[in-house]
Amino acid sequence: MQFTDTVAVSGTRRTADGYLVAEARSVRTGIQLYAGNEVGKPEMSTVRVYRPADQVFAADSLQSFTHAPVTMDHPAEAVTADNWKQLAVGEVSTAAKKDGEWVHLPLILKDAAAIQAVESGKRELSAGYSCELVWGDGVAPNGQAYDAQQSNIKINHLAVVDKARAGSKARIGDGVAWGASPIEDQSGLAPITKEKDAMSDALKTVVLGDKAVQVAVSDVAAIEAYKVDAAKRLADAEAAHAAKLADAEKAHAIALDANDKALAAKDADLAKKDAEIDALKSRIVDGAALDALVAARADLVATAKAIASDVKTEGLTDADIRKATVVAKLGEAAVKDKAQAYIDARFDILAEVTTTTVGADPFATVVKDGVVSAGDADRTVTDAYTQMIADMKAGKSTATVN
Repeated sequence: MQFTDTVAVSGTRRTADGYLVAEARSVRTGIQLYAGNEVGKPEMSTVRVYRPADQVFAADSLQSFTHAPVTMDHPAEAVTADNWKQLAVGEVSTAAKKDGEWVHLPLILKDAAAIQAVESGKRELSAGYSCELVWGDGVAPNGQAYDAQQSNIKINHLAVVDKARAGSKARIGDGVAWGASPIEDQSGLAPITKEKDAMSDALKTVVLGDKAVQVAVSDVAAIEAYKVDAAKRLADAEAAHAAKLADAEKAHAIALDANDKALAAKDADLAKKDAEIDALKSRIVDGAALDALVAARADLVATAKAIASDVKTEGLTDADIRKATVVAKLGEAAVKDKAQAYIDARFDILAEVTTTTVGADPFATVVKDGVVSAGDADRTVTDAYTQMIADMKAGKSTATVN
């Protein structure tokens, strides 16, 4: 079963690193009163619980305090390795030890917000611990009667809390979120008499918010029903809020997706425009390049006219001029079903022949590679000349008289 105790933090000081070191006492021996419905006895208005010294100061119990996490208020669940990082603001810095009827606890707080809260007055320390509750009437060594006693006490955490009420009753309001809390200060607790028990029979302790109060037994059912209804209404409101939040997040995600798609489409349009601009820029010719193009065009037209003087070049592309020239010179069959590369090659050959023959000496043109006789196609001019010299030496005449 889970319980809480509450004491004040004292003896605080700051370290060089800004941490807050404090001293506190918690989990004392003796008897404390608890609401019966908090400790499994709803039929009892209050339950007297005794903490024997041999249980409070047992080695295992004291050891459980060592490095126990310190939290701000009691968490709704036990502090473990799974949630420590989210819940802890400090820890019990060294081993706990006996201090009279109390357990002495040296603490260190490392979270700036928690330190500020303590220095601003939030100085109650409530121990959250578990133990076994052994039922059975008895009398403590000081003569006080009890209904049950604690054993196997094990600390889970220490919570820095606000004090709910001053005076003799010092219930810590958030203690109920963790476990059963004492409902009144036990200093100077006198033995409970039959007269006190008879008076309490007409009352019952119920928990309202952060307070435990005693009400008439006849009112308990109505109060408990109200608590159940309030809890249900709160749960319904939280569920409705969660649903609205989920719908809003979904709508937001859809809007973001649509916006992303619109931006992507806009980016695609801009990229297309940029590509078109780059293509147009690549077609712009500077002055020198334009002069070179004009000269090349003039050379092409002149060459075409030299090959075929009647060829038409106006309004034709360079490729079309070459094709028209080849057709004019060699006929349509020369280019039929031929690739442009073939047509360009035929044009270049015609241009080369034209360049070498226009204005040249006809005889030189004929003999530049040697003269071939009709009867002996393989003999060159050099061969004929050599044969002539040989014939003259032999006394033969090379002249022919008609």
